[in-house]
Amino acid sequence: MKTFKDSLKGLRQTLRQAAPPPAAKARPAAPEEPDFKQLFRDVKPLKPDGRHHPKSAKPSPRPRKPSQGPALSTAACQELLQHQVGWFEPVAQLQQFARPGMPAATLKRLRQGYWPQAAQLDLHGLDRYQAQDALALFIHRARSRGQCVRVIHGKGFGSQGEPVLKKMVRSWLQHHPDVLAFCEAESGMGGSGSLLVLLRRPSHADNHGDD
Repeated sequence: MKTFKDSLKGLRQTLRQAAPPPAAKARPAAPEEPDFKQLFRDVKPLKPDGRHHPKSAKPSPRPRKPSQGPALSTAACQELLQHQVGWFEPVAQLQQFARPGMPAATLKRLRQGYWPQAAQLDLHGLDRYQAQDALALFIHRARSRGQCVRVIHGKGFGSQGEPVLKKMVRSWLQHHPDVLAFCEAESGMGGSGSLLVLLRRPSHADNHGDD
């Protein structure tokens, strides 16, 4: 019995060695890519139409810097700011004004005539823009004459509704860099229709610039 099993085992080994190895499954062949010339063999080029086709300019390799206008001088900036003040209607009507840092007795001295009046400006008959230009020029010239000047703007009785020039002049003076203080004049000098204005003394640089 043992001899039969050994013979059967040997026969199986012989058959295994003689049998060919199992063939690997063949992969499907990839389809061939179509030829470009074959795909477009029926295409014909367009005939020239005789027209001029302009070519667009190539962009610069360097980005263009944003345009910057000419720099404004300090005087030009002050003048521009002063004109911008006139575009807005002031809410309050100041009766007096003193720049921060001024002595407490400044307004009292100004009202009592401590500083003699060096010049006077009458704005009657001017609109707000004409009055603003006239006032700016007046202050510029009056500083070389003295510290105290008188500005007459009227009480606004001829205006429809609230007085306009009266409020605007006081707002302009408050924002002017050369105005230190102002107050309403006494009744005999115009009362609420005029102002006594205290100006900043001109410095040596200002005098040199006027020459």
